[in-house]
Amino acid sequence: MTTETTSVLHKFWRLAPAQAGEALACGLDGLNEADATQRLLRYGRNADTPSHVVGPLRAIMRRLLEPLSLILLVAGIISMATGDVIGGAIIVLILTLSIGLDTVQEGHAVRAAEELRRSVALKAEVKRDGAYREIEVDAVVPGDILRVRAGDIVPADALIIESKAFTAGEAALTGEPYPVTKQAGPAAGDNDTSNALFRGSVAQTGEAVALVVNTGPNTMFGAAASALAEAQGRTPFERDLHEFGLVIARLTLALVLIVLAFRVMFGRDVLDSLLFSVALAVGLTPELLPMITTVTLSRGALRMAKRKVIVKRLAAIHDLGAMSVLCTDKTGTLTSAEITLARSIAPDGSDHPRPAELGAIAAALGGDRGSLDTALVAGADHAAVGWTLGGQQTFDFSRRLGSVLAVRGPDQVLIVKGAPEAVIELCTQQRQASGVIALDDKGRDEMRERVHALARDGLRTVAVASKSWSGAPREIETEDEQELIFEGLCAFADPPKPTAAAAIAQLARAGIALKILSGDDPVVVKRLAGLVGLKADRVLSGSDIAELSDDALAVQVRTADAFGRLAPDQKSRIVKALQASGEVVGFLGDGINDAPALKVADIGLSVDGATGVAQSAADMILLASDLEVVADGVEEGRRTFANILKYVRMGASSNFGNMLSMAVASIMLPFLPMLPTQILLNNLLYDLSELGIPFDRVSPQATAWPQRWDMKRLLRFAAIMGPLSSLFDFLTFGALLYLFHATPDEFRTAWFLESMATQILVIFIIRTNGRPWSNRADPMLTASSLIALGVAMTVPFTPAGAWFGFVAPPIAMLAAIAALVAIYLVCAEGLKSFAVQSRAGRTHRRHHQRGP
Repeated sequence: MTTETTSVLHKFWRLAPAQAGEALACGLDGLNEADATQRLLRYGRNADTPSHVVGPLRAIMRRLLEPLSLILLVAGIISMATGDVIGGAIIVLILTLSIGLDTVQEGHAVRAAEELRRSVALKAEVKRDGAYREIEVDAVVPGDILRVRAGDIVPADALIIESKAFTAGEAALTGEPYPVTKQAGPAAGDNDTSNALFRGSVAQTGEAVALVVNTGPNTMFGAAASALAEAQGRTPFERDLHEFGLVIARLTLALVLIVLAFRVMFGRDVLDSLLFSVALAVGLTPELLPMITTVTLSRGALRMAKRKVIVKRLAAIHDLGAMSVLCTDKTGTLTSAEITLARSIAPDGSDHPRPAELGAIAAALGGDRGSLDTALVAGADHAAVGWTLGGQQTFDFSRRLGSVLAVRGPDQVLIVKGAPEAVIELCTQQRQASGVIALDDKGRDEMRERVHALARDGLRTVAVASKSWSGAPREIETEDEQELIFEGLCAFADPPKPTAAAAIAQLARAGIALKILSGDDPVVVKRLAGLVGLKADRVLSGSDIAELSDDALAVQVRTADAFGRLAPDQKSRIVKALQASGEVVGFLGDGINDAPALKVADIGLSVDGATGVAQSAADMILLASDLEVVADGVEEGRRTFANILKYVRMGASSNFGNMLSMAVASIMLPFLPMLPTQILLNNLLYDLSELGIPFDRVSPQATAWPQRWDMKRLLRFAAIMGPLSSLFDFLTFGALLYLFHATPDEFRTAWFLESMATQILVIFIIRTNGRPWSNRADPMLTASSLIALGVAMTVPFTPAGAWFGFVAPPIAMLAAIAALVAIYLVCAEGLKSFAVQSRAGRTHRRHHQRGP
């Protein structure tokens, strides 16, 4: 298809069928098989671009090439090459398990594009060589004449040539729960698509014949589905982890090069200096971070499954906790997506059951059960008991009304229902409490104004009129539908879920702003926003957004909380505009029209009953379509991230401080302050002590507000707590050298004991912002820490100690070490609150971030 033709057919509903046929170089009587074959070669099959599927090898390599993974891999290989086979193997094994677990977890979603095939019809009825016949959907081409009947899924975008009582359900495409009347004729404006069929919509009543205009990726469905073909970018969590890995890589490289250069410059043994530098690199690297991250996220995924959330991508758990704005579709998430009878209104404006009862009788006897008829019958389920059908005139879409003759014994009544403006014109009387009175032009104007007022409240209305029938039952003619009595109005709504307002308030308390992004009418969206507690003084429509540049939109989305009549690409534009403002954006949707926004959002949320396209694009699937589930998931995401952050903080305060002390000591002392094997043992025992972190409790403050991996705050924490650790190391060095005149072996053993005690015991202090005794650690963390500490304190006094070069220090030396450890812990508790503070932490802005 040429660019010129594509631009002409972009809004094909503005064209007459003859004009569309001319643009497609075809007639309106169908294609012959030879022409169809040529068009299939030119336009391609009526299918979507396959999703970007990452193979297992590429997925593994992507994770392996992260800075942190590369550091661990190199450190592990060098450790094994220089004699520490066990330590190096442990590092490589941890890295392998972490990458493997992460890859397997995310591998379940690689076949996302296959869901598309389950969302559309497998067969289509087209006119070929002068006769209608069924063909495979992917063989439909532009220029085909397509016939669609009730129950069919529309296989392509098409322009209606003729129709009979045809309605289509477009909720999956537009978000509107009501069926849409479709008929041939010119469009009333750019946004009037009543003469167009769209791929993926469902024919509900009647049948239509249409000219196929767009197929495959050129359809509205295809444009939404094509978002799945794009490669997924890094999530906020993955970007933060990547940045953290780069910081660690720079620190490690700088420290190793400085130590190696200084030791060689001072004439120390080159091989010893190299081995020591490698040990420093391993000691500085948080090698358990990938495993702790994966295990913590996996535990979070299991807990979230109990809260009715299925996690497709592990990193999405952190992103959910970091979310600051949640964009949601209206239908099925804030509302129940089930049309209900909201009011039955008499002509005088009061509520009265008669209009709904007559409407229910007509709906039950008419046999054409659309969503409004179903709601009528459900709203007055006993009204039709005893009544039988004497005759009828089926719903006429050009006249926008239909009628039935209801018979019960000697009683016969003609019931007419349909669009208020059509029914009111046929009425000459109205039923009031005092009886039946005349209906004049003033009365008709009052009825029309009441209909408009109900529309402003977001209610769809159907008018009901009646007429006594005399004579034998027969089929109804148009002439019979005259001089009717106006009985009143039936008003319908797609009501908000009972839990919606409370869930939105819960999200607001958690620092998450909610924005409604809907394809429905802005009036309906505004009313719904008010019902669920959102302030929506103005609602931006799709036409408003189309006139805004990306920069202007980024300004508007800060203050607007509700949007209506949005096209799929406009939803994704709004998400991107919010991201450009620094927000972490979640999107909750269940329709085909939501796929692009689900894909570009930082965290895509869909529901169990959503279209396959929406579920494929999402990162998580809610088993219950309820915002309460999202709020619970947010809390779980923050709890998971809080435990990951604990490990990083501990590494910043202990690993960094100890390795810094070791680097300085190795330059200043005539002997190595700790042997490479002792450093690796220190690192291994410290890592074992932290295995309980994924199971640890989290304080309520840690889940109260959106959290992100703030590198400046982490560096601030390290810059305060790391030097504090080094200060007490230097005090230990001074005491050992000048007070106790320790030998090199005594020095190494005593410092090993001090180092292990301070590193492990400080875990209980910095794991919480509060006091350790008021927010106790989980038994799993307590057990792993104390067991590792017990092993560290015991090894030097056993025969195994000699293998590592340890000797038993004097009692006085041990007492001094114990005193220094106690003073260090007191100082760490005192400085902790200062170390975690930041300017953002001292204010109460909405994006305030708190640590665990």
